[in-house]
Amino acid sequence: MKIKVGLDIGGSTTKIVGMQDGKIIAREIVRAADPVTSAFGAVGKLINDHSISVNDIEQINITGVGSGYPQAPIFGIKTVVVEEFKATGLGGLYLSGLEHAVVVSMGTGTAYLEATKNSVRHIIGSGVGGGTLVGLGMALTGTSDAVKLSDMATSGDILKCDLTIGDITKNGVTGLPMNVTASNFGKAANDLSREDKMAGVFNLVYQAVGTVAVMASRQCNLKDIVFTGQLTDLKECQQYLLPFEDLYGVNMIIPDDAVFATALGSCLAEGQADK
Repeated sequence: MKIKVGLDIGGSTTKIVGMQDGKIIAREIVRAADPVTSAFGAVGKLINDHSISVNDIEQINITGVGSGYPQAPIFGIKTVVVEEFKATGLGGLYLSGLEHAVVVSMGTGTAYLEATKNSVRHIIGSGVGGGTLVGLGMALTGTSDAVKLSDMATSGDILKCDLTIGDITKNGVTGLPMNVTASNFGKAANDLSREDKMAGVFNLVYQAVGTVAVMASRQCNLKDIVFTGQLTDLKECQQYLLPFEDLYGVNMIIPDDAVFATALGSCLAEGQADK
């Protein structure tokens, strides 16, 4: 039983995926203070929780911002570095079952990729992402826990925060519904609750990501847009991204296990260099 392991070492979390015969057999997320501890801890957790022997693992492919920190093979297993954009693109295609798509990686910031099984091209990047959401959440509420911020946003009233087209015109705008956002935080007042503020922040972040994704898809002449990364795990992801489908005639795809796309893609990619 030979298993290939993919490791996505991020700034705050590390995702790990085990694959055998082209199928996912295990997945985990771990947190640690530094990338080396995180990498070894993730592999150790995978081995322990899924009754895998070290000898069963033929290779570990690592990617992500922390992939340069481990200086030796992890647990003596052949360890190979994979370019992050390539891993994300391949992982997004695998999870969506597509051959060609725009793949969006929503991490601390956001990367937009054109991906096929043979090539992955970086289209553009944005500083608006999970870091923006958590940073604004901390500034506005004193809380940096994304799940707690999401719960606040669910209880908030977006119409107390954002201006819609219906708020600024009675005649409408050709091709746009009256409830479409005209200005994020355009209606904000001093009496906004923290829940209302967080509803506005979530809408701002996901709409900014979605808008650039649509522009990227048009540049590539593609309608399929696959979303990956940590922000796909929050309930607001579908709430704020899926309306883009009817608005702009695109397919907004948020596959199962999208959080693990980059770790998964690293399993599928050829590495650049051995550790």
